[in-house]
Amino acid sequence: MTVTFAQKLARLPQYEAGMHEDAAREALGSEDVVKLASNESPWGPHPAVIEAVAGAAKGLNRYPDQHSRRLRRRIAERFDTDPARVAVGNGSCEILLAAAEALCEPGDEILFAWPAFSIYPHLAALSGAREIRVPLAEGYVHDLDAMLAEVTAATQLVCVCNPNNPTGTHLPAERIAEFCARVPDHVTVVLDEAYIEFQTNDDPDATVDLLADFPNLVVLRTFSKVHGLAGLRCGYALCSAKFRGAVDAVRQPFSVNELAQTAAAEAILHADDVAERVERTIVERIFVAERLRELGLEPPESQANFSWIPLDDLDEAEVIRRLGEQGIVVRGGEGLGGPGHIRVTYGTRAQNVRFLDALAAAT
Repeated sequence: MTVTFAQKLARLPQYEAGMHEDAAREALGSEDVVKLASNESPWGPHPAVIEAVAGAAKGLNRYPDQHSRRLRRRIAERFDTDPARVAVGNGSCEILLAAAEALCEPGDEILFAWPAFSIYPHLAALSGAREIRVPLAEGYVHDLDAMLAEVTAATQLVCVCNPNNPTGTHLPAERIAEFCARVPDHVTVVLDEAYIEFQTNDDPDATVDLLADFPNLVVLRTFSKVHGLAGLRCGYALCSAKFRGAVDAVRQPFSVNELAQTAAAEAILHADDVAERVERTIVERIFVAERLRELGLEPPESQANFSWIPLDDLDEAEVIRRLGEQGIVVRGGEGLGGPGHIRVTYGTRAQNVRFLDALAAAT
């Protein structure tokens, strides 16, 4: 008898993460690799975070707190809310996947802009819901009016990635508020803000204030980017207690490991470190944008820690290949829903100069 697998596996797109540095070194045949493919911070965690993780490692013979109480309390204190209104997960991806599992069934609909975060197509495939993709408007921004026009009685989940990955564009909190006010109450709006600290349109907490007005809103954030904790995978949602209970119900126990909980609980105490990282990133963002324009390339204005670069008539695969020959690893737009582009994370000044020089030679 032949083993059979669930039909949903055939519907699942393949999620391709940015190449790990070890794999990049092997693939490019060089130890001198600059990885700008995964929107990671080029700077490691705060020293106090490293110290806290080292201390927690002594207790790895014990299971972590299943309910992440200390971490949820620290997040709640940071945002002046109730810990019952904080969900944490093994990266924000886990919360997104759990939301689809908890909210959606066959016959329901999940709505999102495209291109956007490449995990979104997995939500419908896993839950059995139907996905609705709405093209971005001119300027690579979310077309909120077009998204509203697609909302039906079957719509259960709407994802708004802001700043948007992979385009780096951002809509101000005022626009998000107007959108939420027009979304029917039965629809859960997930505002995916993995890069919110890097934008300069608003105070990063402006959208958090919307939670009081819209019970169906979920604000999703992560420690992976600005806090420099991508290797430990910890994300969180500011949400209703009912939403938290629902996503917790469908996830495996102990999904956030002890080191991740410890690191995130310490990292959130260091607002000064976040501000410094953001400032350094914005300096590099301006530097890279100016150099790209000198090369005749016109990326949209980034409000994130990466640039979405249209290649015009250049061949995407050839540009990536030539950058790779110089030890530069970037993400191709083909796999992110935007063929003819590359997405490039801002690194240190030395890394950015090396990328720009290699790009100039490749174009």
